[in-house]
Amino acid sequence: MKTRLGCLSNKSDSYSDFSEFLPPAHETTARCLKLSTDEVVRWSESFDLLLSHKHGLAAFRTFLKTEFSDENIEFWMACEDYKKIKSSAKLMSKGSKIYKEFIDVQAPREVNIDCRTRERTRQSLEDPSPTSLNEVQAKVYSLMEKDSYPRFLRSKMYQDIVNRTHAHNQRRSV
Repeated sequence: MKTRLGCLSNKSDSYSDFSEFLPPAHETTARCLKLSTDEVVRWSESFDLLLSHKHGLAAFRTFLKTEFSDENIEFWMACEDYKKIKSSAKLMSKGSKIYKEFIDVQAPREVNIDCRTRERTRQSLEDPSPTSLNEVQAKVYSLMEKDSYPRFLRSKMYQDIVNRTHAHNQRRSV
């Protein structure tokens, strides 16, 4: 029990695996990632900018994992993939999978939505279209934008990314 509580008490800034999207301390090849301080700072301008940037999305996902709420971004990403499906059979299959994993009451990775939205989504998925998950996706997006995103921007993790990219880019320009 103490081990579990200790893990939870350290969750807010207990990150260790965000280095995958940061420039390495010693850049030796052209293949190394070039992430500018301006790009990282731009993530703070809007939630859309953060999610549209490959490394911003990776950083945000890592942050949500430290807060034990990564089901929200995983659900949002599953909805983005769902929208691209053309086949009605695949829409039915993928929609059912998403519903069971994220939306259904007692789903293993249940997102926080109201019962009316849950029921409308269930009905919409009976005859699925690429827009069947739009309402519930918008609600989860809004929750992340208003709650998780501001915490991400205030987090030690984000500040470290800004500082490390700034220091890295300073060294490169010398």
